[in-house]
Amino acid sequence: MQLILGFLNNALSWWHWLVLGAIPPLIIALYFLKLKRQPLEVPSTYLWRRTIEDLHVNSLWQRLRKNLLLFLQLLLIAIVMLACLRPSWQGRELVGERFIFLVDTSASMGATDLGPTRLEVAKQRVNELIDQMNTSDTAMLMSFSDRSRVEQEFTQNRRRLRRALAAVKLTHRTTSLDESLRYSAGRANPADSREGERDVMSVAEALPATLYIFSDGNVPDVADFSLGNLEPVYTRMGTDECQNIGITAFSAERNPEKPDHLQVFGRLRHFQQKNTRGEQTVDIRVGVDVFLDDQLIESREVRISEEGTGGIEFSMSDIDSGVLKMQLQADSRNDLVVDDVAFASVNRPKLSRVLLLTSGNDALDLALGTKQSQKLATVRHETPGYLNDANYQQQAEGGLYDLIIYDQCAPDKMPQANTLFIGQLPPMDSWTSGQVQSPVSIIDTDRTHPLMQFIEMGNVEIVEATPISPPRGGTVLIDSDLVQENTTHAALFAIAPRGGFEDTVLGFRLVDTVAGEVITNWPIRVSFPLFVNNVLSYLGSARRASQTFMNVQPGQPVVVQTDEPLQKIQVVSPDGSNLEVTRSGLGHFTFTDTETIGVYKIKNTSATDRQQLFTVNLFDSRESSIWPQLELEIGHETIPVQSASTPTRREAWKYLLVVALAVALLEWYIFNRRVYL
Repeated sequence: MQLILGFLNNALSWWHWLVLGAIPPLIIALYFLKLKRQPLEVPSTYLWRRTIEDLHVNSLWQRLRKNLLLFLQLLLIAIVMLACLRPSWQGRELVGERFIFLVDTSASMGATDLGPTRLEVAKQRVNELIDQMNTSDTAMLMSFSDRSRVEQEFTQNRRRLRRALAAVKLTHRTTSLDESLRYSAGRANPADSREGERDVMSVAEALPATLYIFSDGNVPDVADFSLGNLEPVYTRMGTDECQNIGITAFSAERNPEKPDHLQVFGRLRHFQQKNTRGEQTVDIRVGVDVFLDDQLIESREVRISEEGTGGIEFSMSDIDSGVLKMQLQADSRNDLVVDDVAFASVNRPKLSRVLLLTSGNDALDLALGTKQSQKLATVRHETPGYLNDANYQQQAEGGLYDLIIYDQCAPDKMPQANTLFIGQLPPMDSWTSGQVQSPVSIIDTDRTHPLMQFIEMGNVEIVEATPISPPRGGTVLIDSDLVQENTTHAALFAIAPRGGFEDTVLGFRLVDTVAGEVITNWPIRVSFPLFVNNVLSYLGSARRASQTFMNVQPGQPVVVQTDEPLQKIQVVSPDGSNLEVTRSGLGHFTFTDTETIGVYKIKNTSATDRQQLFTVNLFDSRESSIWPQLELEIGHETIPVQSASTPTRREAWKYLLVVALAVALLEWYIFNRRVYL
């Protein structure tokens, strides 16, 4: 703050200064006019001591010490005269009475272009605003990433605000202003306290407020939102000179042409301010290292093109399980480190667990017994009578099987698994069927669906079939000329979702298991074993395959399947902490505490299940692009960068008067105690 003496702003006229200037000479004159003291008789020893002190009478300090009260009085007048000049300095002032502080805690706020992280600088500036609050002001503190968090509700207690501010931590999440803005609007706009059917904010009072947003501005635009009584102030965190090189993708997949090899892919991007032609201003090279279980297996130099992109790709021998880590060392300035490393997990491929319930179907048994099918699943064969067994009920409800095939039979209750019903409807009212009709002609198939890929039904003959109608949201995969409810065509094969599972129904039997009659020639066609493989791949292995290379972004849930119907599992986070997860009602485990980038290990007590791995990576170009934005788009308004507080003139005369009062008290004390040094 620059000291400014406000000489032009003083309130005294010339004659006031004339009177004030006459006071010091008057005080000095009064000392000359002091009355002579009466002579008194004193002991001789006292005179000897005074005589010795007179030896120092020529000292200038001794002369001044006798007039201490004089100098204190002159100092008092000088301070008062200085206060009349109204000295001041340039300061800043918080305007308003009610404030909401929004602090961005997303991954990009970890950039170090401001010295410490952007978040630390933002917290310092919020702390300065808290210091500027008056005793009657109220403020609320919120942090936000892709979700908002109320750190401190409205309060006049600045100590609570500072304590809540100190607890705000950086996250690895992405950014969204939507939730925090709607929460803030509920505190300022009474009419917006409810939005649709969701109670955004229940509050006894809703008053206008100044909304301070401390962010780098790398947030999606907020649509369909009105600020109303909120007065936004956007404080931009970051510098124009920042730049970053980040990993935007890293994965490992088994090579379909070489099943015994893994194909590793990595993509880099250089984020910096572009020139007037929209191109990156530099062309750099970056060293990239790839590790397998902390052992270096590949090291390359990747060229980042003028467009700002680069990549790495190589093949390696297949592994049973392990962790791949991609680490880059930038040769130039890199202001964000959270995206300099990426992880990819490789888990042991798991066979799907399939249960077949049939009274006897040689064609289906043969198709499920091929080598290709055995690579996809382990199949357990049981008769329909197994439906009444207590073991079946426990396994079906516990989600032990990935797929259950019901051949001309149905359970009393749907299992926690995907299903295929052959010649039978599921025990749900949402599925309906018509009367058995004959003959049957296939009109069309949905070859875009994974279940019908490479399936040719033109040479398939069907003696009789039942038209079916899937529930709302279902998809018809095979259409026929059967008549149902005054329609000229009806479904023969359909699929529909059920919670986290999918149910499929085939409207005709492959063979009459009672009479032993063949209903269709489909089992002798090439398309039938292909169809069975599609069923195993899609309905049986879909969830299992997704766990071979599991990767999510910070904050996203991870769904875990186990071979045994366990009730609890343990998840070890990258920092070594153990978190317990309970099985959900859908038969799987959902882990949501994916806050930290790194490798997570899943442990359980099953003898058949080995340790599973999954990884959490940033992989978000918006967060890696750390160049701070000059404005925010909120609803139909554009919010430019503004200063967090308003410049103001702070005067010092009040403080000078306090000093003058202290000098006057000192002078009074010395006079009354007759202190002579």
